[in-house]
Amino acid sequence: MIRTPLRPLARILPARDAGENPAAIERENLRTRHEEMRDTMRTRAEGRLFVLGLFFFCAFLTVGFRMGALATSEPVEPRANAGGAAISAARADIVDRSGRLLATNFETHALYAQPPQMVDPVAAAKGLAGIFPDLKEEDLLKDFTGKRKFLWIKKKISPEQLQAVHEIGDPGLLFGPREMRLYPNGSLAAHVMGGASFGKEGVSAAEVIGVAGVEKQFDDYLRDPANGQKPLELSLDLTVQAASERVLYGGMKIMNAKGATSVLMDVYTGEVISVVSLPDFDPNNRPRPATEGDQSDSPLFNRSVQGVYELGSTFKIFAAAQAVDLGLVSPSTVIDTSGPMKVGGFRIGEFRNKNYGKLSVADIIVKSSNRGTGRMALQIGVKRQQDFLRSLGFFDATPFEIVEARTGKPLLPKRWTDLSAVTVSYGHGLSSSPMHLAAGYAAIANGGHAVQPTILKQYGTRLGDRVMSANAARASREMLRKVVTSGTASMGEVPGYAVGGKTGTADKPKPRGGYYDDKVIATFATIFPAHDPRYVLVVTLDEPVETSGDKPRRTAGWTAVPVAAEMIGRIAPLLGLRPGVEPAVLADITHTSSN
Repeated sequence: MIRTPLRPLARILPARDAGENPAAIERENLRTRHEEMRDTMRTRAEGRLFVLGLFFFCAFLTVGFRMGALATSEPVEPRANAGGAAISAARADIVDRSGRLLATNFETHALYAQPPQMVDPVAAAKGLAGIFPDLKEEDLLKDFTGKRKFLWIKKKISPEQLQAVHEIGDPGLLFGPREMRLYPNGSLAAHVMGGASFGKEGVSAAEVIGVAGVEKQFDDYLRDPANGQKPLELSLDLTVQAASERVLYGGMKIMNAKGATSVLMDVYTGEVISVVSLPDFDPNNRPRPATEGDQSDSPLFNRSVQGVYELGSTFKIFAAAQAVDLGLVSPSTVIDTSGPMKVGGFRIGEFRNKNYGKLSVADIIVKSSNRGTGRMALQIGVKRQQDFLRSLGFFDATPFEIVEARTGKPLLPKRWTDLSAVTVSYGHGLSSSPMHLAAGYAAIANGGHAVQPTILKQYGTRLGDRVMSANAARASREMLRKVVTSGTASMGEVPGYAVGGKTGTADKPKPRGGYYDDKVIATFATIFPAHDPRYVLVVTLDEPVETSGDKPRRTAGWTAVPVAAEMIGRIAPLLGLRPGVEPAVLADITHTSSN
């Protein structure tokens, strides 16, 4: 700032010469300087007042917006946060193929105590023992009056229990928010769901992790926030699953079986529409694994993929299909099934020592001749039989996407001799799961392509490599149809739905070698509709006994077949399959004219 002199010589000297008073000039300059200083200070003050007013305006605007947001939001109780590693509690839902809920999260609370903050430990212990019958008042009082500064009381409590604890009113009883895994359908599809539990836990959150089934198989996906909580879509149909479980449970009880399993598969995609294993459990309250005894007796045991059984005569269609595919036989080729037949020093017999004589290949399947399929297996040879069964998936665990499927690897002969080839051709000497069998029958049903079982929803056909010709697959389907219309599965026919299938009854092995005389594994593997197959259904019963007659009957034709027929009749309409109606023969009617 340039300051002007109050008594500038340039004006003082002329003023003196003119007789004017120089003090007047000084007063005038001083007045001008004071006015300039006043104007400057006023401008500065006005600027400061403007900035201050703008600040208050923005502050009131922010407060107003915040108050409006709070007024329109749900009330939330403040939560105390403690420092430490963050725990991700979010977990995506699991839905069926139609988007219906199979697994979700449920907000609840955990109950913990901080004894140093408790006012009346005696009353708190007594109150908690009354709310939670599994807690002992003496143990609680000992913990509350000891040296512990923190203890968990309950990892999950209901809203009613939370309110009851609130009414105790002790400041040392505190709640931590939780998200627990909820299965709204209870035991439905329990072995597929598996179950979940808490992993890392803190006061304000707990990590939910899968412990079995798809929950564990897809644990990373379900916990990944990058998926935007997009649900995991399964191939299961909730309605079909419920109907299948109900029918199979009733069949298991009627047939006095100790266990049962069923697999329903789409033959063109490998999608498993329903899979049942009985006995089952509720994943909301998953039982502890068995620590002793036979693991297959535990409800956690998944018979559809972990149950590795000799599946008996259901394998015979594979021998016939391969023989037709190789051009060794046709369905009408006649083979002598008469005895005796010895391979490797062992006699090959028939069920109940029957002697069928000469049979066509189709009749060998219809009558389920061991010698007939054994002679076809000898023509095929060991190497070609192994390659064919390997292409159908019988040498490895199925790729079905639940963790338990990894343990269901087939049991193969240690030395695959001619005798092994013969016995495997009629389902003995090779043990596999019902899921393996369903995939094998799907290859026959879809025209000769291998499929991989999957629990994930697919969009479009998903066929694998060709494993047999379309002609061999078609001939095999026709033979399976004859088994139902005139063979061992005559009780498997369902009006309106052409069913084809093959029965299999295998003696149950003992844990220490040998076979039981009165215990079997009964299986019925079906395709439907037989003329244009869409689905494969495999039903297996463990130790069934049908007792309606004079003597107990254990074969699949009396046990597994009627259960499968009832199941098809129940689920086929749910799958959108319209029953075929054959035109009835009209009675003789004479038309006369009134003219």
